[in-house]
Amino acid sequence: MATDCLFREDSYLKECSATVLGVTEAGGLLLDRTVFYAASGGQPGDRGVLMSPSGDPIPIASASYTDPAKTEIAHLPASIGLPLETGDTVRAAVDWDLRYARMRMHTALHLLSAVLPYPVTGGAVGDTDGRLDFDIPEAGLDKDEITRRLAAMIAAGAEVRSRWITDAELEAAPNLVKTMSVKPPIGTGRVRLIEIAGYDLQPCGGTHVRNTNEIGEVSDPDRKEGQTKPTGAHCICVGCSRGSGAPSYSGR
Repeated sequence: MATDCLFREDSYLKECSATVLGVTEAGGLLLDRTVFYAASGGQPGDRGVLMSPSGDPIPIASASYTDPAKTEIAHLPASIGLPLETGDTVRAAVDWDLRYARMRMHTALHLLSAVLPYPVTGGAVGDTDGRLDFDIPEAGLDKDEITRRLAAMIAAGAEVRSRWITDAELEAAPNLVKTMSVKPPIGTGRVRLIEIAGYDLQPCGGTHVRNTNEIGEVSDPDRKEGQTKPTGAHCICVGCSRGSGAPSYSGR
């Protein structure tokens, strides 16, 4: 049964009530609705807790999709022996500090893909760092210019918003898809877009901040050059302190 993924409409929703629908063979809890982001597109699944009807906390180590269409989410407990049954009502709450750090990082990576308009071959969203892998023609990357442009986009306070288009609309606009390694799911009839006003528009199911100025200031650490990357492949990284809110940049 499809999970109502509340995070797709409101990334700032920290908790919700939900009904237990069942348990997967791996022990994952299936709920009718959730605020937990499930691992996808380089962003890890949320951690958090489910509160049982009796008030017992059930730590959740991660969340994952059970199907290729990404319609059903399993919440993976940190331990076995759960005091829950099908039909129970629980309170689901994410680890907000971790979620918000990943929201800021994910939006920063979208801006980075706008600064560097090259095909993206891979990437990862973390709470303290993240990266995008680009297929870039052999040419020097100007780290200072990348840092300057990224900082300007963040400081501009651009609105970040989501909207939906149909599968047919996406197929008619293939240029919206930047990632070569991860394709947006097709088949449910609609695809979610993330727009950073004036800078970027692309399919994405991840969680994001509402405004680029929430990301924080860009610092300028040393750049590291990769030693094993194939010709044309460049790994560009951004780092973000969960405490200070200041992202940093490096390339390798």
